[in-house]
Amino acid sequence: MRILLFTGKGGVGKTTLAAATAARVAGAGGKVLVVSTDPAHSLGDALGVELGAEPAEVRVDGSRAVLHAAEVQTRALVDGTWRELREHLRTMLQGAGVDEVDAEELTVLPGVEDLLALTEVHRLAASGIWDTVLVDCGPTAETLRLLALPESLAGYLERLFPAHRRAVRGLLAGIAGSDQVQRWDAVADGLGRLAERLAALKKMLTDPGTGVRLVLTPESVVAAETRRTVTALALQQIRVDGLIANRVVPHPGSARGAAAQWLRTRRREQDDVLDSVRAATDLPLRVVEHRAAEPVGTDALAELGAELYGDEDPLEGGAAAPAMRVTGGGRSLDAEYALQVALPLHPAAELDLARIGDELAITVDGRRRLVALPAVLRRCVVTSAIAGDDGLTVRFRPDPEQWMR
Repeated sequence: MRILLFTGKGGVGKTTLAAATAARVAGAGGKVLVVSTDPAHSLGDALGVELGAEPAEVRVDGSRAVLHAAEVQTRALVDGTWRELREHLRTMLQGAGVDEVDAEELTVLPGVEDLLALTEVHRLAASGIWDTVLVDCGPTAETLRLLALPESLAGYLERLFPAHRRAVRGLLAGIAGSDQVQRWDAVADGLGRLAERLAALKKMLTDPGTGVRLVLTPESVVAAETRRTVTALALQQIRVDGLIANRVVPHPGSARGAAAQWLRTRRREQDDVLDSVRAATDLPLRVVEHRAAEPVGTDALAELGAELYGDEDPLEGGAAAPAMRVTGGGRSLDAEYALQVALPLHPAAELDLARIGDELAITVDGRRRLVALPAVLRRCVVTSAIAGDDGLTVRFRPDPEQWMR
């Protein structure tokens, strides 16, 4: 299974390029689904067809190839999936003495619509019908929040209702009435299903077969946001497998005149921006020139996909580096270890590290992630940290007080 998520700053053309990639994969004989989780759906507009929540067959013009496409309807998912669990939670909180108004506010889960959209992507991918699932995500900021939700909400759920508390039916049966036990059973079952979904989503997002394609236009502001996004996704252990530069001005060649001069000047500026992007990352960068006609419909999208990928495999991306590894060793208190975290940092990145119990808190540009330390490092203290082109390296030595326990 190959899952690719397309995102980028609003208006850069991510929907069109996700659809063009789907057309290219389908044209090569692949079983592909392209699905939109962007609240402002425009996937159907790009394909030139009407789409709904269930995948529909779309024929690629000029060939016998077909792709499938859908637009996730989050409102229906909230009404159908979240409402029942929320009612159970509210009943349990009120039974524990929480005020009705407070119980109502406590069961409002921020980002639940985005979470359910991602859950729907997982359901479709797990069906086994398609070899490739391409996801047209929302703009970068919304996508970063979306992709961080499974882990952050799993942590929230565990703190609010730890797993060991969700399995105490036998204890409750001896001290409470059957009605209360039944209510707890319903809540525990619902929370258990939610926890399983969150774990499955996290596994899907960090799977080697999952990657993010970042779409950008060759402008300094957009390129800077792209570099920050690469770092933010790496912080969540989500792999970016490629960049696509869209709407690059065609080179006028040897043509003369004011228009040709303007094109040459603009192309030089864009090439400088793209050179800076290539210098900042080892990720493959594909380039698409600005087209005279808007690519709408599968015929135009298939042509765009051919230009974008040429003879390359559309699903091939950059190599995946280990997210985290420990090196070093030694004998007892003389041991030295290095924790290497694959975290590409842009030149202006603001980095902060803190040790919190058995976790290392890494904060980059205001985005924080708690990294659980491997067992060998939990009885060690941090001695130094270095940020470089290959990521972050944190050095440890054994803590004499803890090591001798």
